[in-house]
Amino acid sequence: MSVPVTIDVPHQLGRDGARARLKSRIGELGGHIPGGVADIQSSWPSENEMALEIKAMGQTIPVRLEVLESLVRVHVTLPAMLAYFTGLISAAVRDQGTKLLR
Repeated sequence: MSVPVTIDVPHQLGRDGARARLKSRIGELGGHIPGGVADIQSSWPSENEMALEIKAMGQTIPVRLEVLESLVRVHVTLPAMLAYFTGLISAAVRDQGTKLLR
């Protein structure tokens, strides 16, 4: 059973600035995934919504980012195998997301 997780990453860039930062730095994401090897596909279904599909360590993890005025809301659907690590994954997403948006 998959586990949905929502993580808020605050920023001070405004919606347009955060969206531009995500577009320009999304290539850095793979370096923050444990194991260092990940296949990441990204798309923008709407102006303020980014969709990611992350394949790493034999798992596929769908992610949706909502770009809001003062935060990026990250929706991750963790496979059951990774549910035990929800706290660690949430903290890492918040930390790395903050760095990405600087």
